[in-house]
Amino acid sequence: MRVGLYITCLVDLMRPRIGFAALALLEHAGCDVVVPAAQTCCGQPAYNSGDRHSALALARKVLDEFESCEYVVVPSGSCAGMIRAHYPDLFRDEPQELRRALALCERTYELADFLANVAKIDAVPGTFHGTITYHDACSGLRELGVKSQPRALLAKTEGLKLVEMKSPEQCCGFGGTFSVKFGDISSHIVERKCADIVATGADAVVLGDLGCMLNIEGRLRRRGETRTRVLHIAEILAGAQDV
Repeated sequence: MRVGLYITCLVDLMRPRIGFAALALLEHAGCDVVVPAAQTCCGQPAYNSGDRHSALALARKVLDEFESCEYVVVPSGSCAGMIRAHYPDLFRDEPQELRRALALCERTYELADFLANVAKIDAVPGTFHGTITYHDACSGLRELGVKSQPRALLAKTEGLKLVEMKSPEQCCGFGGTFSVKFGDISSHIVERKCADIVATGADAVVLGDLGCMLNIEGRLRRRGETRTRVLHIAEILAGAQDV
């Protein structure tokens, strides 16, 4: 199957190895992967800030670049959620483009969801000898229903032991522009999340959204916590966490 890999802005700029790990996993699943070189933002920051004009321009670009793909796979619950949950609203006054957007929505998946429910892989190439705890990032969980899929995939990872934190579904406080507009509230929320992570004693916290990763890792390090690693699920499944 022909799969378009949507890298996302943060992965491209901050941790490109997540993109390479996602590519390796899709190829491992037997996909013919295309990565449009000119892809940029999905429009989420503009949309969340009320700038529908800019968001619509970016969404049209996504449609043009990925429309020919059988599936679109995104290593980010928030960006996949933007496309699937919010493009219908974004294109609501554009009836012809709305039909195109709805068709793309139906073919767009968060990475773990795609690997578990579409590709249905029965093995992963990566190994991880240690314990991890998993954070359910808000967009993937609440907009896309991503919950059991990453855990099912992690269970296939040789050497890995999952230890659940007390509140894995509790927000980390990032929320994109929320962490900028409401910095004090965001800091209190991420502090609670980090305390929950550290209490597990896990070697690493794993999740599927780089924005949340950066927020959690930043707070852990400011707390003086340098032992706990913060990893994307693609890095674990592909065995790319030490690259």
